[in-house]
Amino acid sequence: MMMGEAKTGRSGSHVVVVGAGIVGVTVALELRRRGYEVSVLTSAEAGSVDAASYGNAGWLNPGSVVPHSMPGMWKKLPGYLLDTSGPLRIRIAALPGAWSWLLKFVACGATKARVQRIAAALRPFLNDSVARHMALATAAGVAELIEGKGLLVVYPDEQAFAADALGWQLRRANGVCWTTLDRAGLLALCPGLSEDYRYGALIEGGGHCTDPGVYVTALAQYAQRRGVRFLTTRVDGFAVASGVLRGVSHAGGVIPCEKAVVAAGIATRELALALGDRIPLFSERGYHVQVPAMAGAPSVPVMMSDRKFGITPMRAGLRAAGQVEFAPRGASPDWRRARVLLDCLAKGLPNMTARNRNAVQRWWGNRPSTPDCLPVIGFSPSVSGVLYASGHGHLGLASAPWTAELVGRMADGEHVAEAAPYDPARFRHFRI
Repeated sequence: MMMGEAKTGRSGSHVVVVGAGIVGVTVALELRRRGYEVSVLTSAEAGSVDAASYGNAGWLNPGSVVPHSMPGMWKKLPGYLLDTSGPLRIRIAALPGAWSWLLKFVACGATKARVQRIAAALRPFLNDSVARHMALATAAGVAELIEGKGLLVVYPDEQAFAADALGWQLRRANGVCWTTLDRAGLLALCPGLSEDYRYGALIEGGGHCTDPGVYVTALAQYAQRRGVRFLTTRVDGFAVASGVLRGVSHAGGVIPCEKAVVAAGIATRELALALGDRIPLFSERGYHVQVPAMAGAPSVPVMMSDRKFGITPMRAGLRAAGQVEFAPRGASPDWRRARVLLDCLAKGLPNMTARNRNAVQRWWGNRPSTPDCLPVIGFSPSVSGVLYASGHGHLGLASAPWTAELVGRMADGEHVAEAAPYDPARFRHFRI
């Protein structure tokens, strides 16, 4: 997506974007580029610590085509319920309101054929995300926030790598390239790496954002310079007449518009219900801890394969993020998850000192996830003029630019055949 001069052919056609996370802001930029008048309504300032986009791991990973749900997951569910320190945690309190979601989640990855379809559908969001973000960051004047040095996945040994064969088959089938490394190769990229890791793979087309919060703020400021209006308010509904959108309602009244894009993260579920749509989003709750940079820090992001978390070199230190907790929306954070990440960081980089632990920063947020591991992008089945751009789970940052392109083409009235797997109508009969 190139940020050229805004077209003028659609001037006067007003689109309201609900949400100012990375997806909402990127969608607003693309719509403005296409000539629309754009307003963004957000309950939290773009890039603020309260937004999910602020706290992600910063990864731009073409290898993330591998879904969380994989064959054999059903066997692991009892352990996920009982193990408070495992890489995927399901709170028992979440079960009454999420059993149908969890069953669908397990079923979507139950066979090799199913995960192959999911991986193929995720590929276009991820395969050139580094280049797309570099173009966005350059246009916004913050090119230094995007790095394309690759991403490192480390394993205890070559046998552990071989045991993960299906994941790497999915990556290869979707154009992901990597170089395998022995212990010496790993140490060249991560001098402080634990002796526990002696084999790995460098995903060559990967990259990362060194400060996601600052990045989203910079993109929002760039959008404002291009004429996008931002209003900090909470959307509480929609003005609809005869099945057609007329405006978006918020605390200050109703903003008239011809189209609206709901990119409100986890809040999309309730907003969709107000429109008569079923969008079964569940909170794939994420935590991170961040410590000051230390001796032996990696020069590229590193994923510990056995602990399912990543270490990312950020501008302000090292961020450990990843893993998953499914919890009811509104539930208090379980800060034991942050301690688990800190312990994993210490095991991965043993040189971490007590001083670093004392300086730790921690964060949590709600990532909106669908039971079939694919985002929701497309027109509302119930109300003409409403589009959805949500449900990206832990892939929102990487997926935002291509999502914006899809939304822009749909807003223009184009039939976007490749967006069929993300159609909101696929959940029309889902029980939530």
